[in-house]
Amino acid sequence: MSEPSIPTDAGSKRPDLRDETKSRMSGGSDRDASTKRRTRSVLVVDDDREMCLLIHDAMSRRSYDIAWELDAAAARTTLESQPFDVVVTDIKLGKVNGLALCKHIAESTPDVPVIVITAFGSMKTAVAAIRAGAYDFITKPIDMDALALTLDRAMRYRELQDEVTRLRRQVTGASRFDELIAESLAMKKIYEMIRQVADLDTSVLVTGESGTGKELVARALHNAGSRKDRPFVAINCAAVPPSLLESELFGHVRGAFTDAKTSRTGLFVQADKGTLFLDEIGEMSPEMQVKLLRVLQERKVRPVGGTNEVEFDVRMISATNRDLETEIAEGNFREDFYYRINVVQIHLPPLRSRGNDILLLAQHFIDNTRARTGKNVEGITVEAAQKLLDYDWPGNVRELENCIERAVALTKFEKLVVGDLPEKVRDYESTKLVIGGDDPEQFPTLEELERRYIRRVLEATRGNKAQTARILGMGRRTLYRWLERMDDGS
Repeated sequence: MSEPSIPTDAGSKRPDLRDETKSRMSGGSDRDASTKRRTRSVLVVDDDREMCLLIHDAMSRRSYDIAWELDAAAARTTLESQPFDVVVTDIKLGKVNGLALCKHIAESTPDVPVIVITAFGSMKTAVAAIRAGAYDFITKPIDMDALALTLDRAMRYRELQDEVTRLRRQVTGASRFDELIAESLAMKKIYEMIRQVADLDTSVLVTGESGTGKELVARALHNAGSRKDRPFVAINCAAVPPSLLESELFGHVRGAFTDAKTSRTGLFVQADKGTLFLDEIGEMSPEMQVKLLRVLQERKVRPVGGTNEVEFDVRMISATNRDLETEIAEGNFREDFYYRINVVQIHLPPLRSRGNDILLLAQHFIDNTRARTGKNVEGITVEAAQKLLDYDWPGNVRELENCIERAVALTKFEKLVVGDLPEKVRDYESTKLVIGGDDPEQFPTLEELERRYIRRVLEATRGNKAQTARILGMGRRTLYRWLERMDDGS
């Protein structure tokens, strides 16, 4: 038996209370629709007027703007005249049931989540509602706290859906700096820092976790400055054996060592008038640091095995994922060399702290992969987007790029779904600090809160004590004393 169609004529009277609510929600005809949606507006559809009033009162106290209708036809007319974030509808609505209304909303305004109210234990009806396009369902008798939680989830779903749609449209026009792409405030501050120092010859140290894009920052600095038409030369200090690093940087003459059959120009001279980028400089041995310090002070380099010094003119940019201040304190890095390379420091935040930049970058990588492979993948579903936002991204942007390329390669759909994501992303559970409850006896002490918070910050910074101390607003020595007390259990 087919479901009845929805009649186009409205057949119910509209109580004054509901009209007042709608008037308060509309706020005038000149307001933009997207602005009105931010009011957390909900349309309730139920043929029981008392139930509508009950939901209105309970949800209004929870900062929702509630409008309501007594039948499906009136609800359809209301939905056509003004936007709502969420619709809550009962299954039984007289001539037209809630499943038909749910199906109509899913087809006409698929971005609006629908929550269906079903009778207790009616799982068959609940499954039918989901198949009709419902976002979720709740059972009678209605628990208002449960309804509020479901509305909160639906609202978050709607907001995330709007964000995914926006980013899919606007990724090409997003805020960029060279190859960097971001919209977060933290990254825009980095853009401004790059602009401030791009034309200077000042040494810059770029810090941040592996995979955050430190080399992209270095290239952006080079390309935005007066040396942009000269060489950009990069070397990963961790990838070159210590015995060969000196030759790579300074060059060597023929016969300087075994296998030195010809002379070779070092990277300092190759980068003359341009930029030399030393990645993972924290891996450099103290002996090599001494030699490099002298070279930077004299602005002259002597090739290995040679007798003559060669002048050079380079702008040096270094990068590290290590906490160099801690390395200095532990005797693993020279303090004088640190101050030579760290005239200006640019710290890249981890991807997990960049908010919706995760989705912006994901869409960017989808577009890049589609252009390269020709596979027809246009975006990502809301459920998959939520998984990306929930995940911790220990590998940062590099890991996200790998994740998206893999998902695009494996997907069978035009949008990436949760099943396309790696298992560790799908199954990830956040361990953020949560303190809840209403029983005063269950509240932790202030000292316990401090312990939890310090542990949480240490976890977020991957044990970087200098960064942790900066975030906590305390000196490193004070942090060390705290950690000693925590380890002792005192």
